[in-house]
Amino acid sequence: MNTEHLFLKALNGAKVDRPPVWLMRQAGRYLPEYMVLKEKYDFFTRIRTPELATEITLQPIDIIQPDAAILFSDILVIPEAMGLEVQMINGKGPYLPETIKSQEDVDKLKVKNVEHDLEYVYDAIQLTKNELNNRVPLIGFAGAPFTIFCYMVEGQGSKTFHKAKTLCFSNPDIAKSLLDKITNVTIAYLKRKIENGVDAIQVFDSWSGLLSYADFMEFAFPYLKKIHDALADQVPVILFPKGSDYALRDIASIKPAGIGIDWTITPEDARDLTHGITLQGNMDPSKLFMSTHKIEKEVKEMIDRFGIQNYIVNLGHGMLPTIPVDSVKAFVNAVKSYEKL
Repeated sequence: MNTEHLFLKALNGAKVDRPPVWLMRQAGRYLPEYMVLKEKYDFFTRIRTPELATEITLQPIDIIQPDAAILFSDILVIPEAMGLEVQMINGKGPYLPETIKSQEDVDKLKVKNVEHDLEYVYDAIQLTKNELNNRVPLIGFAGAPFTIFCYMVEGQGSKTFHKAKTLCFSNPDIAKSLLDKITNVTIAYLKRKIENGVDAIQVFDSWSGLLSYADFMEFAFPYLKKIHDALADQVPVILFPKGSDYALRDIASIKPAGIGIDWTITPEDARDLTHGITLQGNMDPSKLFMSTHKIEKEVKEMIDRFGIQNYIVNLGHGMLPTIPVDSVKAFVNAVKSYEKL
């Protein structure tokens, strides 16, 4: 691992001349080059073919030139490896025909050596690292246990994840049994990613913001902490519990290398709650539809407010599919030119 990379320096708390920049979902659907591959290969073929996953991971590095790469994959490889069928339906997103409803369903899940069923991911990491040739660090990722739990219980995306939350509140023992299994499998999976060469880990808790503070501390936080504690002595770990600003102080207490935040909190409040930990975010992706001049102005103001040190410029959520490529370039270039402004 080359700790001189700007991204890794920021995560390690080292002094930098400008903050590093990358974008969640930077490898994918807004790039015309990606759409060519999408037309030729279905979603899971793209993920399971190391050469394709590598090509897609590298596309934004060559075109947008951010300071870090993130492996093209999906958080739902975990429930699939645990024995649940996962379909990706165009225009609708993921769909799991069989869901978890009972302790019997939880007991049937595969948990032993599950990480070995994901060799295609590790092959993609090795190939990507070779092709990157140390240009930028490579981020590996996974969904947080509560977020994976939501899909395994609900069976699809939802605005409320009513079924998932109902299981938490009506049968907390079953819910925690499932969360424990997801956590243990995820730790094994991420450890294998580290062994195969990723330089940092990000854990996405996309749906934790649906929980109250008390429920977050019961059904999300303990599992995030367990993953962090299992990996933190090996690579920097970024935790991104979207929409859970109420828990930033608690998340900061376990001292992750980085914390991702969305646009619903001010830089000043985020700093106050996290006590010097490197923050990542937090522009609303929709703002990339603004003019180039406004994007540049927004980026400068964002960095001014967060400060250069202990900060990684990013969006507050993933890239939207219709964002113009030139706008993404303007976003990245505005960060890279910040020290000159």
